[in-house]
Amino acid sequence: MPEKNELMEKIVSLCKRRGFIFPSSEIYGGIGGFWDYGPLGVELKRNVREAWWEDMVLRHDDTTPPPGMPSPYAMVGIETSIVMHPQVWKASGHYDLFQDLLVDCRHCKARFRADQLTASQCPLKPSKRPGEHATCDLTEPREFNLMFKTYIGALVDPESEAYLRPETAQGMFTNFRNVLATSRVKLPFGIAQIGRSFRNEITPRYFTYRSREFEQMEIEFFCRPAESRLWYEYWRDRRFRWYVSLGLSEERLRLREHSPEELSHYSCGTADVEYAFPFLPEGEFGELEGIAHRGDFDLRSHMEGKLVRRGEELVVETESDGKPRHPGSGKDLSYFDEETRERFIPHVIEPSAGVDRSVLAFICEAYAEDAIPDENGVPQPRVVLKLHPRLAPVKAAVFPLIRRDGMPETSLAIYRELKRTWNVDYDDKGSIGRRYRRQDESGTPFCITVDGQTQEDGTVTVRDRDTTVQERVPIRELVVYLRERLTAA
Repeated sequence: MPEKNELMEKIVSLCKRRGFIFPSSEIYGGIGGFWDYGPLGVELKRNVREAWWEDMVLRHDDTTPPPGMPSPYAMVGIETSIVMHPQVWKASGHYDLFQDLLVDCRHCKARFRADQLTASQCPLKPSKRPGEHATCDLTEPREFNLMFKTYIGALVDPESEAYLRPETAQGMFTNFRNVLATSRVKLPFGIAQIGRSFRNEITPRYFTYRSREFEQMEIEFFCRPAESRLWYEYWRDRRFRWYVSLGLSEERLRLREHSPEELSHYSCGTADVEYAFPFLPEGEFGELEGIAHRGDFDLRSHMEGKLVRRGEELVVETESDGKPRHPGSGKDLSYFDEETRERFIPHVIEPSAGVDRSVLAFICEAYAEDAIPDENGVPQPRVVLKLHPRLAPVKAAVFPLIRRDGMPETSLAIYRELKRTWNVDYDDKGSIGRRYRRQDESGTPFCITVDGQTQEDGTVTVRDRDTTVQERVPIRELVVYLRERLTAA
């Protein structure tokens, strides 16, 4: 395998060449921090979302819960709007706290995060860090809010200001009462959502890893305060195993608990699932997902107003006259336990994963280079994406060996039959070796070739992507054959 920097360049090139990911607005020179997903990228991204939804929502109780906890527990989905009432972000704390300290260079006009100056590069040549050129003229650090501002209605004035959501979580908290009333769920239960979020990142970088528009897969799991620590550990460990089950190597994954100094002011515990991306220095990891024990912070904030920590307690932040600085809704977001006759504010465990980061990690993990013999037995270099079958954009490709003797007709009939169940491809262009290479780079697990023997005995050649082993399979058994192998991994 190539070195890290070279490897990442090859992965980015493959994503463009095979239609996984394109720069947004590329014909106009692109726009930093925004990306478009091509035909294969759309399928891969959809498969990641569907795997998450199936495993976490539809089959949420397939795993053993913490000792003494109920099984099955409820898990429901929701889809909330990207633009919410501005007061949501004030009560949640985003309006005041969701910001970075930035430093500008008056000479080159570049902007840098104050906490990343030593890791940043000045755009001037030769490459140096900000402040190291004689012409550098850096400003003092200034606060910059990361939320995208927009306006509601026809007038552009302070009264019509709103924001694109920086996370999907708040829509689940504000709908807590609605879910309770309509779904008749009881604690513990979870609300799941997949949706787009927006953060005005100052230095988007590392391909799709740090973007300004991204997609999240989040769960807000509500439980009794006394049980919350057990549920936190359950979700922390379960989310780590999910990535392993879909092909990420445990050697390049780690589950890292935050130190007390790192924890948010409201957090009772947070762990990150991290992956050793090729664009990072050796030994460093990047966050894939955060699992946070948020206590009752969010529901309380939307009830009472923005909370701040004073000593060991979270209290409502007030103005000098004693009024809440950013008041909550005033609505009752507590939970009444009919069995114990208690009323309390539930604790929340939040597993929050990035779809785009997950897609990038799966691509990085799957990328491989090897050499396999061509038709004449001569080893030829090959690039292959060894994606887990559940994630592979195309599950199988069907080829006629040649475009005559009834082979195209038989191949098209097989293609149409398989298309009823999976996303499959049909390819009759170029040599069979070139067709194999195209599918290898696309991550297709199986290639099916119709040849001269097919007309004699009704069998086809099925080639395995990873091993390149081929075997004859009767056409009538193809669906069963593929189903067994696509679901066995």
